Amino acid sequence: MASSALRSRIVSITSRYKAAPVPRRSFSADAAPSNLNKESIIHDHVPAAAAAAVGSAEPVAEAAAAAEKGPQSLGWKLFKYGLIGTLTGATAYTGYVTYAYPLEEVEARVKALRESANSTRSDEASGQEKSTNALYSAAMTVPIKAAELYLDLRTTLEEHVKGFTEPTSDKLLPDLHPAEQHVFTLVLDLNETIIYSDWTRERGWRTFKRPGVDDFLQHLAKFYEIVIYSDQLSMYVDPVVERLDTNHCIRYRLSRGATKYQDGKHYRDFSKLNRDPRKIIYVSGHAFESSLQPENSVPIKPFKMSETGEQEPLDTALLDLIPFLEYVARNSPPDIRAVLSTYERKDIAKEFLERSKDYQRRVQQQKRGFWR
Repeated sequence: MASSALRSRIVSITSRYKAAPVPRRSFSADAAPSNLNKESIIHDHVPAAAAAAVGSAEPVAEAAAAAEKGPQSLGWKLFKYGLIGTLTGATAYTGYVTYAYPLEEVEARVKALRESANSTRSDEASGQEKSTNALYSAAMTVPIKAAELYLDLRTTLEEHVKGFTEPTSDKLLPDLHPAEQHVFTLVLDLNETIIYSDWTRERGWRTFKRPGVDDFLQHLAKFYEIVIYSDQLSMYVDPVVERLDTNHCIRYRLSRGATKYQDGKHYRDFSKLNRDPRKIIYVSGHAFESSLQPENSVPIKPFKMSETGEQEPLDTALLDLIPFLEYVARNSPPDIRAVLSTYERKDIAKEFLERSKDYQRRVQQQKRGFWR
C-alpha cells in the first residue's frame, strides 16, 4: 500500500516536469539583437536626461557671459567711433588748411606755435605759473610734431607737383646781348596763330601755314627777337618750326614744358622769359585766354581750316599787324603795356590804321592852317 502510494507520487512529479519544460540557454545570433536593443534603450535614456540638464544650464551661462562683456563691448565701440571721428576731423581740417592757406603762411603759424610752446618763464614767475607753462609745453608737444610732419609732407608733395605744373626754369631764355637791350621780344603762339594743325583717325595729321607768315617773319625779324611759345609738346613743335622757318627768323622755341599748368590749362608765363616785361609783345589767336599777363597780349583772329582743307578768303591778319609792330619797334615806347591798354582789347590792326589816318588828317589840317 505504501509502495503504491510512493509510485503514484513519483509519477505525478515526473508528469509535472514534462508539462513545463526547463528553458535552455541559446547562443544563436537571433538573441543578440534583443539584448542590444535593450541596452540601446537604456543608454538612450540616460544621455537624454543629461542633455536636458546641460541645455537648461546653457542660457544661464550665456546670460552671465553677456553681462560680463556688456561694459567691455560698449567701451570698445565708444573708443572705435571716437577714433574714427577724430581721424575724420583731422583729415578734413588738414584738407581745409591745404586749400585755404599757402605753405609760407602755414610755416609762419607753426613757427609761432613752436615759439610759444618753448617760451620759458622768468625766474621771478611764481611756481604756479612755471608749472602751468611746463604743462602747456608738454601738452603742445604732440600737436607741434604733427604740424611739423604735415609741413614736411606738404613741402615734398608741392615740390613734386611743381615739376609738372611750373615751367622747367625761372629763366626760359638766355640773357639778352648787351647790344640788344633795347630790342623788343615778339612772342608768337603757334597753332591757330601762324599755322593750323589738326588730326583725325582717317587722315592723321595735317598742317597749314597761315597766309603771309613768311613775309611776316622775315620783315619783323629785322626789328624783334622772335620767340615761339606753344602749349604743344616739343616733339610736335620742333619739327613744325624747322619746316616753317627755313630762313631762321625765329631765335627760340618754347613748348609745353615751359608753360604753367593751372586750372586744367597750360598758360604762358612771361615772367619766366628772362626779359623786361615792358618790352614783351605776345601775339596769339587766343591771347587773353592763354597767358598769365594779358597786359602784354595782342589778339588776332584765330586761323582755322575747314574739313575739306579750304581756308577763309583774304586772310590778311598777320600782314595787317605789321604796321603796328614796326611802329612800336621804331619808336620804342618805355612800356608797351601802357600802349596796349589804350586799345582796350580791340582789333589793334584796324584801330591802329584808323588812328594813323586820323593823325595824318590832323597833320594836314595843321599844315593848311600854317600856310594860311
